[in-house]
Parts: sequence; structure tokens; C-alpha cells
Amino acid sequence: MRVLAAIDTAIARFEAFILATGILLMAANSIGNVLGRFVFGQSLYFAEELNQFLIVLVTFVGLGYAARKGRHIRMSAIYDQLGDRGRKIMMIIIAGSTACVMFALAWFSYEYVARVALLGKVTPSLQLPLYLTYLWVPLGFLITGIQYVMTVVQNVRSPDVWISYEQIDSYEEV
Repeated sequence: MRVLAAIDTAIARFEAFILATGILLMAANSIGNVLGRFVFGQSLYFAEELNQFLIVLVTFVGLGYAARKGRHIRMSAIYDQLGDRGRKIMMIIIAGSTACVMFALAWFSYEYVARVALLGKVTPSLQLPLYLTYLWVPLGFLITGIQYVMTVVQNVRSPDVWISYEQIDSYEEV
């Protein structure tokens, strides 16, 4: 389990850095664009393009973060009716099948990014290779798939029901 904990820690640090940097850059870019427009009468020519890139980055790297924290959407009408053993079995099936879907999406998006890279297209304003914008999509799906595999392992090893590698299934009383 130490290996999984080390992998989870490394991915968590990577995600935290990317997400924090992405959000701060979006804020700085937007503020700079507003200041440029209203103070100097000229918008930053690359502001919209950069924010689009950062939104893709934050969205797809954020997938793994949401999976780690158990913050993903859950349709739990049937799941909630089951006992502990049934919920554990269902969680293993759900996490395992979701991991498979994430890995398949990572592969398909990787193939798409590779095709875009071969085309050699660049972004209009910054003139960056277009595939760099989409590179975060397969990486995000890969990280999310790893998180779901780790959820399966956690559920197989532990007597508790885990909705993520670090989050036990529990309900708050209202």
C-alpha cells in the first residue's frame, strides 16, 4: 500500500500545483485584460485564447482531483438501498468500470492529440502548437483512471466502503 500512497501523494501534489497555477493565471490574465481595456483602452490580444487553454487544463486535471476527494456526481438510489456488503461490491464494480472508461477516453483523446500534432496547426494569437492545448485531456483522463483503480484496491483491502482512495462512504445527518 505504500506504493499506492506514494503514487497518490505525487499525483495530488502535481494536481494541486497545476490547479492552483491555472486558476491564478486565469485570474491574473483576466485582471490584466480588464486593466488594459479600461486604463489603456486596449485589451490583451491573447487573453481569451489563454483563458480557453487554462479552462481545458483546470477542467481535465480537476477530474482526478474530484475523483480523489469523492466529489464526483453519484446516482445512488439503488446503492443507498443496499447493505454494507452490497455497497462494497457495487462500489468495486462502479469504480472498476469507471476506470476502464477513463483509460479508454485517455487512449482515444491521446490518438486525437497525436493527429492534431501531426497537422502542425497553431493557435491564432499566441502561435503555440494547437496540440498543447489538448494535451491535458488524455492526462486528466489517465489520472482519473488511476484514481478509480486505487479506489478499487482500497475497497478490496479494507472492510469499509470507500468512494475514493482517501474518502470513506458516509452520510451526514441533517
